Amino acid sequence: MGKRLFFSGWLAGVCLSALAGEGMWLPDALSPGLRRLMQEMGLAVPYEHIWNGGRQTALCDAVVSFGGFCSGVVVSADGLLFTNHHCGFDAIRQHSTVEHDYVNNGFVAHTRAEEKPCPDLYVSFLIRSEDVSGRIGEAVSRTSDETARAQAVDSVSRCLLEECQRRDSLLRYEVVPFYGGSTYRLMAYRDYTDIRLVFAPPASVGKFGWDTDNWMWPRHTGDFAVFRIYAGRDNRPADYAPVNVPYRAASFAPVSLSGYEAGSFCMTLGYPGSTDRYLSSFGVQERMATENEARIRVRGVKQQIWREAMDRDAAIRLRYASKYASSSNYWKNSQGMSKAVRERRVVEHRQERERRLMRWIQQRPDERRAYLHVLTDLQLAYRNRRQAARTHAYFTECFLNAPELVQLALRVINLDAEADSASLAAYVEGVERQYADFDIEVDKAVMAAMLDLYRETTDEAGLLPFYQTIDRDHQGDSRAYVEALYGHSRLTTPEALRRIRQGDASFSLFDDPAVTLALDLLVAYFDLRQQLDQSEPVVRQGERLLGEAMRRMNEPDEAYPDANSTMRLSFGMVQGYAPRDGVRYDYRTTAMGIAEKVRAHAGDADFAVEPALQALLGRADFGRYANAEGGMNVCFISDNDITGGNSGSGMFNAKGELIGLAFDGNWEAMSGDFRYEPTCQRCIGVDIRYVLYLIETYGKASHLISELGL
Repeated sequence: MGKRLFFSGWLAGVCLSALAGEGMWLPDALSPGLRRLMQEMGLAVPYEHIWNGGRQTALCDAVVSFGGFCSGVVVSADGLLFTNHHCGFDAIRQHSTVEHDYVNNGFVAHTRAEEKPCPDLYVSFLIRSEDVSGRIGEAVSRTSDETARAQAVDSVSRCLLEECQRRDSLLRYEVVPFYGGSTYRLMAYRDYTDIRLVFAPPASVGKFGWDTDNWMWPRHTGDFAVFRIYAGRDNRPADYAPVNVPYRAASFAPVSLSGYEAGSFCMTLGYPGSTDRYLSSFGVQERMATENEARIRVRGVKQQIWREAMDRDAAIRLRYASKYASSSNYWKNSQGMSKAVRERRVVEHRQERERRLMRWIQQRPDERRAYLHVLTDLQLAYRNRRQAARTHAYFTECFLNAPELVQLALRVINLDAEADSASLAAYVEGVERQYADFDIEVDKAVMAAMLDLYRETTDEAGLLPFYQTIDRDHQGDSRAYVEALYGHSRLTTPEALRRIRQGDASFSLFDDPAVTLALDLLVAYFDLRQQLDQSEPVVRQGERLLGEAMRRMNEPDEAYPDANSTMRLSFGMVQGYAPRDGVRYDYRTTAMGIAEKVRAHAGDADFAVEPALQALLGRADFGRYANAEGGMNVCFISDNDITGGNSGSGMFNAKGELIGLAFDGNWEAMSGDFRYEPTCQRCIGVDIRYVLYLIETYGKASHLISELGL
């Protein structure tokens, strides 16, 4: 796997684009050979301009983890930050009301005083990355089994974190495993928690196409939002306060108006969430039959209930918009992944790779001793936990991710009244925000549907004790059980939370039926986890050894580690693709396509665009933001390797200048978390010129354009 490091002889006859794309690389561990390849493909600046290990500022210093679930890029000396609209969607929604609907109408802060604080958001800058495999490896070499190994890793990691905290308590540290725990790195981050909303386009721009276009190409979505990082007057992280000042950025990304063309070098920098490129064929099959199947089936039911309620009531639409978008995103992702895994024959490719590995192992005595039984042990472990894994997946989706009354009950149970005042206040505020977005009637419908669906997917022995109550007291009618449950629970409003916090002795939390239900679910969940944990050490060890053996077999190929929410760099080229015979997709879309989709989907709210924006685009006066033909590029694609978490990642040209923001992958390659597909896997980004054009002309926020110093 990866990009070979042989550049003489055969390279002259190989198209460079064939080497591009695959790999989410650690910027601080990129080999000299890969750096040379980047230069061969067009990188026009020294690699030290991108990463230099903290000796001086570099482009990586402008890249952030946004909220721990997305990426972002700093674009001005005053901490202005670009990310995706869908990454900032919940913050936009939290500030919206029926009277001031920033979701549908957009938001512009014309002065810094108007920038809105977002208490749930934070950004993280990577300060340092250090390989600590030697220290951890020394400890695990003395262990005899996987459980002891995990304990040794945990013990050494705690020591490392304590040492780091003593040296600099203002940073956050993590010890992160790579290659399934074969190596480890110590990451140091600086977190800023005062993040403010600056600009958001209307949802008809930021989510144009909504579910219909999600994960699809061609795309015409202006998926961007603008925030600002604030700090104390010393430029250090500080909790929100009106006296805080814009963060003075050590490094920020220059923005380019020069665009790109087919074959242009393209690089992404961001924080991809997770991939499973080394997972066994048994692991891929389990994922499809458990998590994906449950997510597709359960969320389809839940989202239909939400959608109907949102369509009936504007207030419910605002309260549930972010929840719906978050749930729907990976509902459709799972559908596309399962389809692509079948069509791309991912399992069969894995099985062939494993057969090749076994032949390699059997020909080498040393490898036989270490790896001979890895595949058979893995196969048996996965087979033994098949039913438990499926039940666990449905249980999680039906009960822990669906009815909000259960979630609220669990949060109230976990309230620590003896915590320090700041922590307690923050916890209570979070629970109250969830109550503010909670509709009892909608949640009743969801709860009843989940009870029925779980009964359908689980055998009689797997049903939970409260099903006996449903059958005995309510003649098997889940809706009647739900009406009684919600009618007798005091947790349907935040009043119970306030009474607990005030120490009201007359209120007995554990007599509440919602709490009883939540505790029953917790017990059942731990029982399921215990069943899975019996095979987990064998699975964890087997997958780690399998990946290790694969890397040994594939030497001298470079092998990038699976994504794990740490900063990664990918590089490739801007280019289209052919998804099937006779069909060819271009590398870009333009504003003409917006008008075409509006006409083609007349009456469909997913493709509705404000008349003012339609008129603006129709005038085709794009000024300095126009492409070479005078039109407006909206989105473009490259073969950069990305996954979830890369949303909001900067897309950079050969000079290290920002040309777009990554926001999606494409339907034909939804199996990309398991296997990179060079002929069709594409990263979809919004063109930075479209972003700037909308900020300046539609949003009338020329002060932000001036701040970029274009």
